[in-house]
Amino acid sequence: MIAVRDGRARERSDGLAAEEPLEIRAAGPGQEPVRVAVTMRTPGHDFELAVGFLVTEGLLAPGGVAAVAYCEEPDAQRYNVVTVRSRTPFDLGAAERNFFTSSSCGICGKAALEAVAVRCPRVVDDATADPETLLELPGALRAGQRIFERTGGLHAAALFDTSGRLLLLREDVGRHNAVDKVVGAFALDDADGGGGILLISGRLSFEIVQKAAVARVPIVCALSAPSSLAVQAARALGVTAVGFLRRGGFNIYAHPERVIA
Repeated sequence: MIAVRDGRARERSDGLAAEEPLEIRAAGPGQEPVRVAVTMRTPGHDFELAVGFLVTEGLLAPGGVAAVAYCEEPDAQRYNVVTVRSRTPFDLGAAERNFFTSSSCGICGKAALEAVAVRCPRVVDDATADPETLLELPGALRAGQRIFERTGGLHAAALFDTSGRLLLLREDVGRHNAVDKVVGAFALDDADGGGGILLISGRLSFEIVQKAAVARVPIVCALSAPSSLAVQAARALGVTAVGFLRRGGFNIYAHPERVIA
């Protein structure tokens, strides 16, 4: 690349974050795998990403994974196709309905909220976190972003317990993928994020709140701003939503009782 600094151009090398497509397929016992989605992601933790995506879209229960594997077809890009096999029959019709109602193309916020509420019960969790604990989380997130330090091109999602102890951190070119990798890691262990704090780099979107609610995470924090629909979803789904979490403070947009007594 050519780096321009102080009016001078210089050729130099640079580390870039990898980005490749991942096709996610799913099948139940005796079923042929079907393509559910294709997402652009940073390679790594692909099984977690595939499982987490299916779980947070309401298509697979955390304990419902029978097997996960890369594609064995000779003409396929093997490591860019992952098949998740569930313990029970996979409902492709449910997948099609979920993607239609959660699409941002012509679907109003009310319809999106109603669709999520149908497949995701309200989060009822007595977990609480001290304000001082939340203020320590951005530093822990940044310290764990090893690839970001080299490339500057990745988002991160991390799950902490309410005392501020880091449980798991994942990086990806997409915020949604980073969250799915975290959820998928716990789902593969037949667990969820109940009682924890999810912190994401960047802004807090409707989809992130949805994924957190499905994973039963009661507190979601972001380094940047939430969207209006994210706040509506958090209020409706019982998720504590925190934005602009930085060294000097933060804003609480939904369910402050978990942070402020």
